[in-house]
Amino acid sequence: MKKKELYNFSSKSIAVLPFSNFSNDLSNDYFTDGITEEIINALTSIKGLKVTARTSSFAFKNKHIDVRDIGNQLGVATILEGSVRFQKNKVRITTQLVRTEDGFYIWSNSFNRDLEDIFDLQNEISLLIAEQIREHFGHFEIEDHLLTIDTKSVEAYKLYLKGRYLRLKWNNANVSDAITYFKQSIKIDPNFSDAYFELGWCFGMLASWGYIEKTQGIENANYFINLGSELNPESYLGYYAKATVSFWGHWNYKDTYYFLEKSLALNPNFSEIYNATTDLYSSLGHLNKALKENEKALKVDPLSVNHHFTKGNLYYFLKEYDKAIKAFDKALELNPSFPLGLEMKAAALILSKQEKKLSEFIKETPQLEKPHVYKDLYNLIHKKTVFKIEHREVNENTANNDPAYISLRLWNLYLQIYLGNHELALDILSEKIKSKSGQIFNFKNDPFLNPLRKYERFKQIEKKVFSKELVPKLTKEINKKESTSLLDDQQIEHYILSLKKVLEVDKVFLNSNLSLKTLAEAIDLHPNKLSWLLNEAMGKNFNDYVNSFRLNYFQHIAQLPENSNITLLGLAFESGFNSKTVFNTFFKKETGLTPRAWLNTYK
Repeated sequence: MKKKELYNFSSKSIAVLPFSNFSNDLSNDYFTDGITEEIINALTSIKGLKVTARTSSFAFKNKHIDVRDIGNQLGVATILEGSVRFQKNKVRITTQLVRTEDGFYIWSNSFNRDLEDIFDLQNEISLLIAEQIREHFGHFEIEDHLLTIDTKSVEAYKLYLKGRYLRLKWNNANVSDAITYFKQSIKIDPNFSDAYFELGWCFGMLASWGYIEKTQGIENANYFINLGSELNPESYLGYYAKATVSFWGHWNYKDTYYFLEKSLALNPNFSEIYNATTDLYSSLGHLNKALKENEKALKVDPLSVNHHFTKGNLYYFLKEYDKAIKAFDKALELNPSFPLGLEMKAAALILSKQEKKLSEFIKETPQLEKPHVYKDLYNLIHKKTVFKIEHREVNENTANNDPAYISLRLWNLYLQIYLGNHELALDILSEKIKSKSGQIFNFKNDPFLNPLRKYERFKQIEKKVFSKELVPKLTKEINKKESTSLLDDQQIEHYILSLKKVLEVDKVFLNSNLSLKTLAEAIDLHPNKLSWLLNEAMGKNFNDYVNSFRLNYFQHIAQLPENSNITLLGLAFESGFNSKTVFNTFFKKETGLTPRAWLNTYK
């Protein structure tokens, strides 16, 4: 299968697959995953580099799939694979950067360090990977330091990673357990700001969805986020955590928008921002804007259950039920037990009047909670003249004896609406909105609520929730891109002449280890500016540019009689090429011939 059949690939793109844990102790998985995630986070800080988000990369954990297939599924040009081996206080990390087009190994390296040096090592690996991608595929700017971990304590970091490992399982039990580890991390290092932000996020989400008492939960969330912000006021994670609590905890859309802008300005590739922005636009009723943000989220995280679910939700609100069901099916393909996906597919089948498919779905999905509720609602909406159900039965049908159970949709509210109990339904809605329940944040778009919209009471509720004080003016697109020239015309001319001297006269290309960084040093120019000069001003990436000099040199020495006894590969290595595959591939691309065929033609 060719890539173009699936994606419009960006050549400057990478997915970091979960590193393999080669230690005897499998409990180190959390640490191995943490190393992978930190490299992903470091690379996302580079503007112009598309980095697949953690969720989609980790979908391939412990799976042996050809990198070309993974590249097709994720829409990336390169894959980073790796392994980690721990032994006492030592760590060995092996990495390989692979081109997804053909499985070619662009670069590989091994690192042996003390565990205390793990932060510097993660940054070093991230920088080397970024430099390799830039040399092969095109310009972007790289900072001298990519990784920003606000602790030097390995023990605090380990506990933080255990918390992240649990938090990213995205269920209330694991998020609750994660809180314990984040608190332990802070106890060891009270200045570790990221652990405070994670704590605040956990409390905020648990409170918003009713898993803990709301008022105290939001107070805890704000307390820990503010402590983190005092330590690191310009953290993109800090602004994201503030946006999360502003949105889910306070329904303050203006503050949410402000914090999302601040977070994205600091890290334009932070994938979780796109989903947060989608939720913001959706709750305000800007569904087409929300779809655009959802599309951005799916580009960097194409295997995210939540993103496909959100896409389905948006089409559901637009009453495009077939598209909605298709997106919900994709979410359920990725996670067959995803409760929101199950409930929303049932809702879409009800409203699109697909009784047969609804019955089949209920029959084939034993994990559905209270399937009779869907049947009752369908009958109330579409067969009201022949279907009767009492108020008492509604309460019995929607009740749950498990105190830990939280209904993700307000089925009791919907049943009351279509029973004709509109005042009672408005009471339920008012109570949920008063408590700012996560289940009802999209009430502006919910088609089940349409019979209530004619009432003045509903209009007043809506007016209060979306008051001018709480709603932002959406006058500009978050994450607006800007392009700038790094050199003026006079500098461009000067450095092009400098390049020609060191390559044509000094022949620095004969060094097979020549990198963009060392070439930049040779002409006394910052690597970012040399990258821009080559790609934007001269239209060539570093590798092709340097290899063109190596090719010309090879063609010259291959014709010399005194070299007739030296193999072509030997001459290629003398010319600065560092592998047989690179030499043969570049030669064929430039001349249309193999090296042997070209030499025979010359003779």
